[in-house]
Amino acid sequence: MTATTMPAASHAADYSRQLERLVNGIPTQDGAGVSLTRVLTNDLQRRLDPFLMLDAFHSDQPDEYLAGFPDHPHRGFETVTYMLAGRMRHRDNAGNEGLLEPGGMQWMTAGRGLVHSELPEQEDGLMSGFQLWVNLAGRDKMTTPSYSDIPAAGIPEVSPQAGAHVRVLAGQAFGTAGAIERPVTAPLYLDVHLQADTTLALPIPATHNAFLYIYEGELQVGPDQRVAPAGRMAILSNAADAAGVLVTATAESRFLLIAGQPLNEPIAQWGPFVMNTREEVEQAIDDFRAGRFAPA
Repeated sequence: MTATTMPAASHAADYSRQLERLVNGIPTQDGAGVSLTRVLTNDLQRRLDPFLMLDAFHSDQPDEYLAGFPDHPHRGFETVTYMLAGRMRHRDNAGNEGLLEPGGMQWMTAGRGLVHSELPEQEDGLMSGFQLWVNLAGRDKMTTPSYSDIPAAGIPEVSPQAGAHVRVLAGQAFGTAGAIERPVTAPLYLDVHLQADTTLALPIPATHNAFLYIYEGELQVGPDQRVAPAGRMAILSNAADAAGVLVTATAESRFLLIAGQPLNEPIAQWGPFVMNTREEVEQAIDDFRAGRFAPA
């Protein structure tokens, strides 16, 4: 995927997407009792296709994360875990194992089915990061599962201008190819750090659905400079002539930019199984219960 090049920031407002809607995340628990914020919920799956879910976790209270995520199944999509702080061990029934550490990323394609666990390897301290679910096209939902463990040093970084630093987890931005590329959903996943009073034009392919998640600081977004505070998702408008989005940090800020090519396919979900039809979900449940998620 090649991201559209935006003009200089002084002219970029004419080509910028706008902040369409601010979304509050929902505090919840998942796994064996891990406290987290569900940022992208089921009701936004069509609007933000191909993305199915985004969870943010951030706690220095061990009782909020120590139980982790014991063995559980997935079918029909990809999971992306990005760590800011803490250590998490991945194991799955295909024999894959990896240790997620600060700045690292795990990209797992569940495909036709995997059973995996994600368990903390620390007894105290801060555990912070994100898990994103990326849908697979119907023709790819039963593909062979795969797993990539990418350490912090394996994620390319670029400083496109003074006061701006960007980690390119997936896709391409500012002439830099990310750690992961996918030809169908073409995800763009950036972790952006801006110094206060810095304005940056971020390129986004015009065909993509896109959103920001601000996890530190505060941004002004788009030509009308709507404010997006920390802890909020900013859904960006779709416009055929938009080359990206213009943002200004009113304080030192960090945020995710996530964008992808929509699949425009039916979504049938039951918990950890995401398929195109109810019958396919029922088959996934039957296959899991019968032990058919074991590697071929």
